[in-house]
Amino acid sequence: MNLLKRRVQLFKILNELQVDNSSTVLDKIAKLYADKLMSDVCLVVGGKDYLAHRLILCASSEVFHVMLMNPNWTESHNKRITLQEPTQCCNVFGDFLAYLYTGRIQISHATVMPVMALADKYNVLDLMSLCKNFMIENIPSASRCNQLMNWLQYSFACGHQQLANACRDYVRWNFQSVAAQDDFGTCEVDVLISLIHMDDLAVYDEMTLFHCLVKWIEVQDDPNENLIRQVFSYVRFPMMTPRQLADLLLCSLTQRFKEFFVERMAIAMAFHSGQREEFTEALLQQNNPDSQLFTPRLYTSEKWGTHITLENFPSLPAYHTRTLLLSSPASCADFETDAYEWVIEFSPKGVWFRPCCLIVWQGNIEVPETVLRTVRLSLMLKDPIEAHVRVAVLVYGVHGGVEHVRSTTVRNFIFSQEEPVLRYDNLLTYSDINPDRFDCDRPQPNSPPSPFLVGPKRDTLKVQLIILPQRPYKRRER
Repeated sequence: MNLLKRRVQLFKILNELQVDNSSTVLDKIAKLYADKLMSDVCLVVGGKDYLAHRLILCASSEVFHVMLMNPNWTESHNKRITLQEPTQCCNVFGDFLAYLYTGRIQISHATVMPVMALADKYNVLDLMSLCKNFMIENIPSASRCNQLMNWLQYSFACGHQQLANACRDYVRWNFQSVAAQDDFGTCEVDVLISLIHMDDLAVYDEMTLFHCLVKWIEVQDDPNENLIRQVFSYVRFPMMTPRQLADLLLCSLTQRFKEFFVERMAIAMAFHSGQREEFTEALLQQNNPDSQLFTPRLYTSEKWGTHITLENFPSLPAYHTRTLLLSSPASCADFETDAYEWVIEFSPKGVWFRPCCLIVWQGNIEVPETVLRTVRLSLMLKDPIEAHVRVAVLVYGVHGGVEHVRSTTVRNFIFSQEEPVLRYDNLLTYSDINPDRFDCDRPQPNSPPSPFLVGPKRDTLKVQLIILPQRPYKRRER
């Protein structure tokens, strides 16, 4: 019966049979560690003894190989070696050591970082790769478990760029939900500034960002004036409405550091009232002529865009198109009241061009049917005017039960009479949301839900369109 349970793979090579019984061999090696048989070295970590084998340690880790085989190292002559590890790493060292024998390890949001730190320190590359992949795939749930800030800061500090970029992207596209977690207060000031410096930080509005930073300040040990200036200099006060600026005067932090905040708010009020000379002079006085104060972020409030929500998405017919009309402000300044009028067409089930006949002076031209298997979003400016805008499309998804912004696409575009339409083709990979790539009308009933479908039944496609003005600032006419 045991033979029947083994995972044995047989295949022919030159009329011979090769048997794969590697799992049994691994079990024998694991038994050496589990039963502490024939050990020739004792590792002392956190006051606990771990009996091990030099052969396994040297084969698994370049660091152990040098430590135990190089005669210039004291440890190479000792049978009892004390390793200095942080407390978190001490707690998982037994699991780490067992992995070197078995290739198996159980990790969680709380333990993966100390395991990765050990793999990093002892240069166990395969385990490092496993940990990084686990972290990249579980970033949304890590945020919910108050681990994301630790992951972000560790990956930046240790140069794990792929992981750092994935964590940073999640934070900047889901800033409010991240800031609502307790671990947000542990974010180091340099990392925080690198985040709030970004133009593509997605947040409801600038006032919301201000309150997130106030929450961060409140849990710091010494929120002195230098720290306030260092952090809140990146708040774009001109992007707040005059009403919001007035409400800031009631904030206890604003009252405590009144001189700094009133100066910044005065620049914002000059911007909204069209007094170009006043706020330009104020910027020059702050030695910050290239400030980003007047550049909007990706604001998710209804003022700057709209949600497109398609419920029961798998049952929608092929080539389904949702059409919307939208009005967005032409300027961030309060005194300018112009607006842009838009027509939005969203075609997540592909695009079908029916056959037609073109009548030209040479005669009739038959145009055949064309089907594009693409996820397309088209944005058309209704009026024949020039409009400098930044357009962002946020696509929502679910992972580990956490709904979040999964991907973001941002483009700067100049609409004009010659180019009145902006098209996003392949906004998502077509097959990611249409399980049967060959026939949209017959989705596979047993296929797992797409990670881009949200809602209680995982059948809703949700995207958000944001349109931000980028045209040069105008002086108010008197």
